[in-house]
Amino acid sequence: MQRLQSSAVRDLLKHSRTPGMISLAGGIPAPDLFDLEGLGAILSDVESQADANLFQYSETEGRWPLRAEITALMAERGIEARPEQVLVTAGSQQGLDLAARILLAPGDRIILERPSYLAALQAFGLAEAQIVSAPSDADGMDVDWVERYVQQHRVKAIYVVPDFGNPTGATLSLARRQQLVQLAARSGTVLIEDDPYGALRFQGEPLDSLYTLASRQGASEQVIYLSSFSKILAPGLRIGWMVLSDACFRQAALAKQAIDLHSCTLSQHVVATYLASGRLPLRLQVLRDGYRRRRDALMAALRQHLGEDIDFVEPQGGMFLWARLDPSLDAARVLAHGVEQGVVFVPGAAFYAADPEPNTLRLSYSMISPATAQEAALRLARALAAARGSTVLPAVEVP
Repeated sequence: MQRLQSSAVRDLLKHSRTPGMISLAGGIPAPDLFDLEGLGAILSDVESQADANLFQYSETEGRWPLRAEITALMAERGIEARPEQVLVTAGSQQGLDLAARILLAPGDRIILERPSYLAALQAFGLAEAQIVSAPSDADGMDVDWVERYVQQHRVKAIYVVPDFGNPTGATLSLARRQQLVQLAARSGTVLIEDDPYGALRFQGEPLDSLYTLASRQGASEQVIYLSSFSKILAPGLRIGWMVLSDACFRQAALAKQAIDLHSCTLSQHVVATYLASGRLPLRLQVLRDGYRRRRDALMAALRQHLGEDIDFVEPQGGMFLWARLDPSLDAARVLAHGVEQGVVFVPGAAFYAADPEPNTLRLSYSMISPATAQEAALRLARALAAARGSTVLPAVEVP
């Protein structure tokens, strides 16, 4: 606990709540895109036809109707699994914690891409694992590097977000996915596949999951698959899930039993009923269209107002732009001026296990509109100028 650091993202929430502040910080689903009509109808039914069982203790593994609906949802994603393999969790973050508990002893090596999801660094750090950072690029984790490392060291697990990773927005290429699965099958290393954003694809064709590729090779036991309803339905429900081999399932269920007994019974009912209603496919299209427009607006605004002062790669989906400033600039210094200008983002240093790159930053477009994208880029340009010590700041004039 003494080594555990607070989340930079959650620490920035206090600034995000400041009146007039534009937040490019948290990867928070847009509340205006929630299906309040569909969710409200379910809750109204619960209120009018109250069932005591919905307020009672439930099975640690999860309510069977939800596990069956999740299996059907995964089949739509090209993932074949049985309901008996599905463990319902309090968001995919609990899945990360459970995976760490059943796989990692203190000192065990786990490979994460560099940079990586901040809360994954926290979860695996809390397990006292030895975190190894693998290089990454626009095609995701450098699997050639990983293969060379695994040949020389014992590695217990590899954690990866294959689609629209947090923080980089990168998508792991199909060739690298196949290579990674083959490596896991040969070495016995477990792949932890975290898939919170895969359904939010704006362009390009969907790629097979690591779990699907491993199943085709008869090696699905080498993959623990995690996903969540936080980004596609509502994060406040706190419902996610894991798909595990039979042996890992029993261990994870026992660990969950010791931690929280079970996930919220009422939330599980809401999600299962929503999935059974058939509303999710149409809602996913609303989400994709909404986030695509926000991504495009932010990219256009950044190009217009910052130009060559900022560099980023266009993500094919998800919620994030990963950007770089001039190497002489520290994004944390820019953030300090950004707070003064009324815009916040996450300095990239928070996403590195070691040797951070201070000139990097993560920009989330989930909570902005085309109009606020313009204003955010103008404020960011002013913050950048102030960090450089310029006395002439870009004028803030929203068209």
